[in-house]
Amino acid sequence: MSKPLEGLRVIELGQLLAGPFAGCMLGYFGAEVIKIEPPGGDPIRNWREVKDGTSLWWRSLGRNKKCISLNLRTDAGRDIVKELLKTADVVVENFRPGVLESWGLDPVSLQADNPDLIYARISGYGQTGPYAEKAGFASACEAISGFRFVNGYPGEAPVRPNLSIGDTVSGLHAVIGILMALRAKDRANDAGKSGGQVVDVALYESMFNLLEAVIPEYDGAGVVRQPSGTTVTGIVPTNTYKCADDKFIVIGGNGDSIFMRLMEAVGRADMAEDAKYATNAGRVVYEEELDQVLSGWCKSQSLQEAMTILEANRVPCGPVYSAAEMMADEHFNYRGLFEQVEINGESLKIPAIMPKLASTPGGTEWPGPEVASHTDEILAGLGMDSSAIAALKSSGVVADSA
Repeated sequence: MSKPLEGLRVIELGQLLAGPFAGCMLGYFGAEVIKIEPPGGDPIRNWREVKDGTSLWWRSLGRNKKCISLNLRTDAGRDIVKELLKTADVVVENFRPGVLESWGLDPVSLQADNPDLIYARISGYGQTGPYAEKAGFASACEAISGFRFVNGYPGEAPVRPNLSIGDTVSGLHAVIGILMALRAKDRANDAGKSGGQVVDVALYESMFNLLEAVIPEYDGAGVVRQPSGTTVTGIVPTNTYKCADDKFIVIGGNGDSIFMRLMEAVGRADMAEDAKYATNAGRVVYEEELDQVLSGWCKSQSLQEAMTILEANRVPCGPVYSAAEMMADEHFNYRGLFEQVEINGESLKIPAIMPKLASTPGGTEWPGPEVASHTDEILAGLGMDSSAIAALKSSGVVADSA
């Protein structure tokens, strides 16, 4: 089956995570993604768990990409990028604002030759404004966005998930923006106009987008939502509880009818019938009391026992899974959440990328390749012969494949 983005050419200028994650998603769903790396490759090739000289993370993040390594500090390296961008539908970059302008690779310059080019820019604080030139790592941007403020326990230091969530969420926003811009381009082209535009994604704004009612609650009621540990403010009961086997279960019993079934399931039919718990507003008042009851019940059950009882009563619940538990789970496997690739003769599982499309699904064609693996193919596509390619390699403008 064809993939939905087949025929789309994407040039990925980003490094590390936000830009490359956007490129990974686009490539997974069929776009031709040409990744331009610095000499030596993207630093993420050496991050975290490294096997045979390359990080396992790269094998997932770099999937389906064609890789060329260029020295963009040279005129010749930038000229190659300019030629590639004349043929592209989309460029994704996450350099510090101003860097690509100094290299002549800014949107105005590039859209002069390719007026339909969609130019997706990912930065910490956006392309404009007083913070635009600040260093924009995800950790700092998650903090200023308001996201970190509501994470953790009252009175303690805010907590971050052990993930670069700001980068990944920004990559998702970039993909959404690119797809909307492509739709707008098609409409502009139908009207006989050019359709290129800039998609400006800021890490802190992407995380700000996740804050639900935090802003209107403050502006309309003067309420600053606080961190609440494993609960969610104003929604009761929903919490994480430890079971008798030291495993954790999440229970969401905050719907009125669900609450009644939950309390009956844990042997507290009296609380299910008590009018003071009948609505969420009442349960918020007695949150601590309800949590004590549920915590005590969970401590008397193994995780599986608790799950069995709650599911029989149609109460939303779930185990807290590690990677090992996910990979062993029959539902994860049935749904195809793991794809197997081969690296140097050994198999490796990497995560599939959602969402699932019934008629035009995405998929992994190859894992993240070695540095500069597609150099000759990409340069030949620009009309260069073998001698011209060899000259670029010998001059250090283009890195040779390993």
